[in-house]
Amino acid sequence: MKLSKLKCRNEGALKDIVIISAIVILLASFGCLMVYSASYYSAQYHYGNKYFFLFKQIMGVGLGIGAMIFFTFFDYHRLKKLKWWIIGGTFILLALVFVPGLGMESYGAKRWVSILGFSIQPSEIAKFALVIFTASYMSDNHEKVKTLKGLLPVLIVGGLMCVLVMIEPSMSVTMCIGFVTLFMLIIGGMSKKHTLMFSLPAAALVPVLIVIEPYRLKRLLAFIDPWASPQGEGFQLIQSLYSLGDGGLFGVGLFNSRQKYLFLPFAESDFILSIIGEEIGFIGTTFFLLTFLFLAYKLIKIGLNAKDRFGAMLSCGVAFIIAVQTLLNVAVVTGSIPPTGLPLPFISSGGTSVMVFMAGIGICLNVHRQSRGETKTIKKFLSKERVKT
Repeated sequence: MKLSKLKCRNEGALKDIVIISAIVILLASFGCLMVYSASYYSAQYHYGNKYFFLFKQIMGVGLGIGAMIFFTFFDYHRLKKLKWWIIGGTFILLALVFVPGLGMESYGAKRWVSILGFSIQPSEIAKFALVIFTASYMSDNHEKVKTLKGLLPVLIVGGLMCVLVMIEPSMSVTMCIGFVTLFMLIIGGMSKKHTLMFSLPAAALVPVLIVIEPYRLKRLLAFIDPWASPQGEGFQLIQSLYSLGDGGLFGVGLFNSRQKYLFLPFAESDFILSIIGEEIGFIGTTFFLLTFLFLAYKLIKIGLNAKDRFGAMLSCGVAFIIAVQTLLNVAVVTGSIPPTGLPLPFISSGGTSVMVFMAGIGICLNVHRQSRGETKTIKKFLSKERVKT
């Protein structure tokens, strides 16, 4: 009876790993397809190579699959021992974007670091590094986090990350990091009093950050009425809505989008969902987004069944990043919130993004492997049975 239960648990764990891995690889593959569809005209126009963005995305997905496999078999408890190295390395990368010769500037923002010919976006790494650090600290100090003093290490680390990302500038990623910090503190056991104490000032800070930067204020005004400046700040949102509207219920068909012909800026990255909506329509996009919901559900389920607090917080943290970033991206392209530069997980053009998201999935799969019956456990049980007989 014990042996059969162990086998069932192991088979269930293997099945979940296969399902989650298949979903992620299918999403990343679909992302390559849509990056090509959304970018081949602009890539040919600007770089003389219609496969420019596709090749970069395929490289990112390939490295991401390798990272996912590695972390699936890399004991996640080692991440706890490495937390200070991980967080320290992340802060160094965030600081390097401001170093002349290493930091790369695009459209007035310094968000990338060039190392050995490869560009890295440290802010994408920062979100997951923060999850690892917070999960480690709060799993070891779950009683201390009831006090303000016990929350300070996480607040300091999260606050410093937000400051470094904000001065790049990138308000969207700053908000994402802020949401992740708050979420991790809540599931880690922060009291309701402290939750309100930090949530209300953080919410009040958002309009202040918008007002003090003229370009953010222009974006807000364009969000309220994009037709007030159809050739200026409102242009991108209007083109996004045109794209989604043209898609109708069933879409115009793969590769048949019209907005990608230099009408919609950043069609292959932040606004790739607009092209997806245009080509596969409302129904196809709905099923596509439900895939993210199902993936987040599976990751949360892994967290709820984890064998320890650290694993639970890791899985739930990764699920939260995927969920909140997807929701923010959908809200932007549909005009529900002001435009922000936040990629759609696994889909948008960007090697760093797809690689770290797939690495995060690998960590969750490792948590799952260790929380359900593993092959080693069955082998150990079988050896005991043989001794008895």
